[in-house]
Amino acid sequence: MKNKKKYIFTSQRLGFRNWESTDIEEMFQINTDEEVMEFFPGIATKEQIIDFIERMKSQFVYKGFCYFAVDKLENGEFIGFIGLSEQTYEAEFTPCIDIGWRIKRNEWNKGFATEGAKRCLDYALNDLKIKEIYSIAPKINTKSEHIMTKIGLRKQYEFEHPLLINDERLKICVLYKYDLSKNTEYSI
Repeated sequence: MKNKKKYIFTSQRLGFRNWESTDIEEMFQINTDEEVMEFFPGIATKEQIIDFIERMKSQFVYKGFCYFAVDKLENGEFIGFIGLSEQTYEAEFTPCIDIGWRIKRNEWNKGFATEGAKRCLDYALNDLKIKEIYSIAPKINTKSEHIMTKIGLRKQYEFEHPLLINDERLKICVLYKYDLSKNTEYSI
C-alpha cells in the first residue's frame, strides 16, 4: 500500500506532519508503555495526550514547528514524534527551542530517532533560520544523550531540572546545544 499522506518534510524513511485527532489513541499507547516512559516521572493520561496534541497543533500554526507526528514512509504507519518545541520553564537557558523524540518501542534501534532528529535539526536551522537548538534529558537517559551527540549537539552542562526537582532519579539532567553561530552550516 503506497502512503499518500502529505508531509511538511521528509527524511529518507520518515514523514513529518502536524497532528490529527486519529493520532490520540496511538500516542496514548506509546505513552503508556513503561519502557518508553522509563525516564519520565509518570505515565500520561488520555486527557494529557489530547492536551499535548492540541498544544503541538497550535504551536505549529504559530511557530512553524512542533514535536511532529512521524510516519514511516513505506506504509504510513505512525511511530511517534520527533521534532521541536518551545520550552519556557524557569532555567538559565530558557526560553529555548528543544529538539526531542519519542517513538514506539518496536521501532527502537532502527535509526529512526537519529535520522528524524537530524532532519528536524536541518529544518530548524536551514528552513526556519533558528540559530540555537537545545536538547534536554535526565542524566540517566544515556540513549537520548547518545542521539544528541550523533546529530551534532554539544554538551553544555548538567543541571537540576525545575520540573523534576522532587524526583531524585530524574532531577539531574544534561543540556546539549547546537549553535549555528559557531557552525556556519548544518547539513544531513
